Amino acid sequence: MVVRNVVVLNRAGIHARPATMIVDTANRFKSKIFLKKDDLQINARSIMIILTLGATYKTPLQIITEGEDEEAAADAMTALFDSKFETHE
Repeated sequence: MVVRNVVVLNRAGIHARPATMIVDTANRFKSKIFLKKDDLQINARSIMIILTLGATYKTPLQIITEGEDEEAAADAMTALFDSKFETHE
């Protein structure tokens, strides 16, 4: 299991577009991926559940990954938060 602490850095918080990016990133890996806010831990593959987190600007979260590619999954999810959900393609 890998646990990473992140903070929502984009001013709009986690709304539909960032939630979609989280799900898309999570679906690239075999590991289980969770987001944790306070005592609530949710599956990072569900856009609707992600939106219920109410993660606004500067909300601290934990990324928890478990499985065969957990380190790579944690790295990718952390990079997504660090980039403020901006794409550089």
